[in-house]
Amino acid sequence: MRLGGRVQAAIEVLSDMEKRKRPVAEALRDWGKSHRFAGSGDRAAIGNIVYDALRNRASTCYLMDSDKSRRLVLGTLLRHWDFDAEKLAAAFDGDKFAPDLLNESEQKTFDQRDLDEAPLHVQGDIPEWCEASFEANFDEDWLKEAKAMTLRPPVDIRVNTLKSNRDKIARALEKSGATPTHLAGNGLRIKAGPGFYRQPNVQAEAGFQKGWFEIQDEGSQIVSELVYAKPGEQVLDFCAGAGGKTLALSAAMENKGQLHAYDSDKHRLKPIYERIKRAGTRNVQVHAPDDDLSALVGNMDKVVIDAPCTGSGTWRRRPDAKWRLSEENLAQRMQQQEEVLSQSSTFVRPGGCLIYITCSVLPEENENQVYSFCEDNSEFELLSAGEVWQEIYGFDKLQPWSSDMKCVTLTPASTNTDGFFFAVLGRKT
Repeated sequence: MRLGGRVQAAIEVLSDMEKRKRPVAEALRDWGKSHRFAGSGDRAAIGNIVYDALRNRASTCYLMDSDKSRRLVLGTLLRHWDFDAEKLAAAFDGDKFAPDLLNESEQKTFDQRDLDEAPLHVQGDIPEWCEASFEANFDEDWLKEAKAMTLRPPVDIRVNTLKSNRDKIARALEKSGATPTHLAGNGLRIKAGPGFYRQPNVQAEAGFQKGWFEIQDEGSQIVSELVYAKPGEQVLDFCAGAGGKTLALSAAMENKGQLHAYDSDKHRLKPIYERIKRAGTRNVQVHAPDDDLSALVGNMDKVVIDAPCTGSGTWRRRPDAKWRLSEENLAQRMQQQEEVLSQSSTFVRPGGCLIYITCSVLPEENENQVYSFCEDNSEFELLSAGEVWQEIYGFDKLQPWSSDMKCVTLTPASTNTDGFFFAVLGRKT
């Protein structure tokens, strides 16, 4: 496919999403199934255009003075793909599948509009109702934090130390451009590129099939390291899901002790079994939703909650999610978080820790939740996650957001990771 056909395909995918109110991954998958002639390079390019358009949707629509898919896609190419009107016209020339170029009036609008005059939430490409939350969390830096979420994310890898080491995997993936992560001790990163750049499929590598490494954002690796899970401990991963953090915790524990992986949804748990087998993990016991966990009550050294949340910290990777998110969704997640905190806290032994993690940057889901929980549960106190951070990573590297050294928040702008919140609640009695 030539560029024009790829651009038209991106327009069709975005129009389909808007019409049918469906996630981007689903729309792209269905487009590919109905257009079998499109090669893997075509599908990758179309996906890049669509995702870039969604990451910057509000600002591009403002500059185009339109929310129509055609103008959104063409504006994306002009803003982020190193095209101008002349280069785009040359690329479309003779391509019968290409969409109409911007007409004189549309081009004039794009050229004359000034993004600095747009509302701040438009400049930051976030939903208007989220502006107050971002400002509450990041003060005068909130716009910079929001803009950082419009950039393409890297591919991050966690080396499985039960089977390999970072130097070995770095050599194996050298041609893919993998280099050590700045913070995570066992991480490698393949940086994102612009335009047509296509990330390598590292899951096709023999090392992945052998369980030598997993795909995991550096932020997720970091919060797993902050748990400080030690060999011989009894740990409950209460919202284990597909098992990404479970596997990281198991490696940190060197396969010693007992790691219980539980989730209330059996469908979320489904991938964990194969991942455990591939990783060579032996100290993980998976608990289905209807399993009896009474024997664990009051006996866990650490209980880890990867709480259900809005996922606002992952908007670089799931940009369509931010435009679907509503205040009602946030309220539902907050209710679920309160329930999970209440349920999981009973498993913590006296002197143990309840560890609360989200992949959100909204304070309603983060600081507000842990402070409220401590107020209602006097046997728990908020410990200093900031001190643990400094013990592991020191003072001379990237630092997370923290107003009081108690809780920490990772973000694309501050730590060059997805957004994650981390807090430790110690049980006194």
